[in-house]
Amino acid sequence: MLDDVDRRILRNLQAEPDLSTADLAGRAGVTSAVCWRRMEKMREGGVLIGQEAVIDWRALGYEVEVSLRFTLEKTQRNAFDEFLIEARKVPEVIEIQTFLGRVDVRLNVLARDMAHYQDLYRTRILTLPHIADIEALMLIATIKSGEALPL
Repeated sequence: MLDDVDRRILRNLQAEPDLSTADLAGRAGVTSAVCWRRMEKMREGGVLIGQEAVIDWRALGYEVEVSLRFTLEKTQRNAFDEFLIEARKVPEVIEIQTFLGRVDVRLNVLARDMAHYQDLYRTRILTLPHIADIEALMLIATIKSGEALPL
């Protein structure tokens, strides 16, 4: 389990992920060597699973974000897997989630504008296999985003 030192390291890493190991160690109240060893131990234990660049897709010209909720026709044994395989091939799909309940899958899709989205919807989304129903939700605003935990 995590102790207070690990929690301080993680709290500071969540707050400022681009801190150097030395700066992170200073804020956590440990030496750089201890901080590095603790982080390696958390990586090996699966607590830290990686670091990523967060890119503002709007700055790259993508203005439309749509959440598509799918109910799949599951009469064929591999329907779910076939749908996911094909959905992964659509570059504008930035997130895929599966659920238990009325909705089986949610795809988060980016498009440059409504014309691009309409083309993407007709040529890539509607051609995905085993779709029984689709519900589209257009993103208006993101109020809260992030995965920081209260440590």
